[in-house]
Amino acid sequence: MSSDLQDRKDDHLDLCATDRVAFRGVSTLLEDVKLLHQSLPEMRLEDVDTSVALLGKRLRLPLVIAGMTGGTDRASDVNRALAAIAEKRGIGFGVGSQRAMGQQPETAASYQVRAVAPTTLVLGNVGVVQARAWGSDVVRGLVDAIGADALCVHMNPAMELIQANGDRDFRGGQETLELLVRELAVPVVAKETGNGISPRTAEQLVAAGVRTVDVSGAGGTSWVGVETLRAAGPSRDLGVALWDWGIPTAAAISYAARRGMTVIATGGIRTGSDVARAIALGASAAGMARRALTALTDGGPAAVDALIDGVEAELRAIMLLTGSSNVDDLSRTPRVITGELPQWLDADAGALPRR
Repeated sequence: MSSDLQDRKDDHLDLCATDRVAFRGVSTLLEDVKLLHQSLPEMRLEDVDTSVALLGKRLRLPLVIAGMTGGTDRASDVNRALAAIAEKRGIGFGVGSQRAMGQQPETAASYQVRAVAPTTLVLGNVGVVQARAWGSDVVRGLVDAIGADALCVHMNPAMELIQANGDRDFRGGQETLELLVRELAVPVVAKETGNGISPRTAEQLVAAGVRTVDVSGAGGTSWVGVETLRAAGPSRDLGVALWDWGIPTAAAISYAARRGMTVIATGGIRTGSDVARAIALGASAAGMARRALTALTDGGPAAVDALIDGVEAELRAIMLLTGSSNVDDLSRTPRVITGELPQWLDADAGALPRR
């Protein structure tokens, strides 16, 4: 692998283990979702069922450790550590972009986690621009090489515009997704990278045959910010201007769910309350990336376990307090939308009834 690409991968790990790359003036707007308290839940806490079906696997908790890295020895250690925790906890796990693997097959080991996660829902990851160039046969090889259960195809035009030597030609994305849906044997998940999914994009994805989306909304990690901290000159200036660009996670969840898509809610998910509110808006599961990486960096696997313990305890408590015995119940629980979020929802001119 080129030194530049390896340096970028390691820079990403260093930066994403801190709060320097958070959105600065934009939140997820999940705080604008209020769930109604039920004083007579008529259930035991131990009977609350947090399991959910996602992409052909049953998760014990509606949570995915979302894709972050791959392609270097350091990335390999991170992926294996987090995948082992996902296996133990019965949650999903995603690898970072397999672009490095496509260019340098010898880096494949840094993405291969089946030895520590034999039953885990594992998500592969490739950029839509790279998939357009490589074609379905090469992409299929990347999926097969890591034993992925599904493939995330990431869309990241904002990030690429800031990145030195980043992509500048984003034509053919919808056509590429349609090809992959038709020719791959695993489900295709359309994934944003921190800027959210708009109503128009959701409709393009549905038209391409994509049924699952990882919304990766604004309010969590700004990948524009990540590249801005690596950039210089005019690219850095542009990155500063676009640091907070994007659609808040809460709005992106609603846009996709209204169109009948299965939604993985990522982008600023930090707590069990965030997971609960995302599900109440229409998500099937939620995902964490930077928070899991930070926990691993600061305290090792035990800290990641403690993070998941906290998320699970808070989610289970909220499910009981809303009278939700399972995740399907939680998806239908009454909610009140306050603050700025209604304006974002009103911007969806083609809004369909909430499912």
